[in-house]
Amino acid sequence: MTSSALVPSVPSDNPDADRIAEVSRNTAETRIHVRVNLDGTGEARLSTGIGFFDHMLDQIARHGLIDLRIECEGDLHIDGHHTVEDVGITLGQAFARAVGDKKGIRRYGHAYVPLDEALSRVVVDFSGRPGLHLHIPFTAGSIGGFDTQLTYEFFQGFVNHAGVTLHIDNIKGINAHHQCETVFKAFARALRAALERDPRAAGVIPSTKGSL
Repeated sequence: MTSSALVPSVPSDNPDADRIAEVSRNTAETRIHVRVNLDGTGEARLSTGIGFFDHMLDQIARHGLIDLRIECEGDLHIDGHHTVEDVGITLGQAFARAVGDKKGIRRYGHAYVPLDEALSRVVVDFSGRPGLHLHIPFTAGSIGGFDTQLTYEFFQGFVNHAGVTLHIDNIKGINAHHQCETVFKAFARALRAALERDPRAAGVIPSTKGSL
């Protein structure tokens, strides 16, 4: 059984107001609360019970300039799957709520990020259409107790509930930690670019359809 609660943001007629949302999601497997401020400074309060995963979520906050609070109690006595996937789902829900009708945003963002021998590229479109295309040839099955296969589950949960199209490619890398970190940093930078307010398109939905 799943229950999700959207905590209303403070309404504002100011188009320059911070875009903030909170979502709580409780199931028999996880209990999660997420708060995002898309116009923050990169502050993060993270507690998922998986150290390396918290480290990756911190990259989203720091490099995306997104204030991010994630509190999760999951069934880690089984494994990390439900925790990682459900955090992706809940974070996606919070993003969808915070970005609203998408008026005035740039919509598209991309970034290349290196870390020593590793290099990753991420491209995002706040299209309203969920889609994930991910290629990360991890050189190890786990990083500090984090199952590298769960990277896909996190991003799949996110795109399904944020309503974005996301292309992720690790172009090169030998160290799995570096591979994963470049992906999350590039994701953050692409988000920052896509969510940036475009002063030349203030109040305009960036689509010829007139809605996203």
